[in-house]
Amino acid sequence: MDRNSILEELREERERLDRAISALEGTAASGRPGRPGRRGRRHVSAAGRLRIAEAQRARWARVKGKKGGKVA
Repeated sequence: MDRNSILEELREERERLDRAISALEGTAASGRPGRPGRRGRRHVSAAGRLRIAEAQRARWARVKGKKGGKVA
């Protein structure tokens, strides 16, 4: 290969890399192409927190109930 053909291949490779970098920079905000980044945090209402807490208490009660019955 002569010097000119090597330079041409390197220029083409640089163009491919530049296009790939540009494409990735366009998705940096959200990590997904074509989708905007997060706009803000979601909030849970007081009623929703109460339901979550009650469900967690029920789960813990089931776990503790299963453990408490057996003595080794």
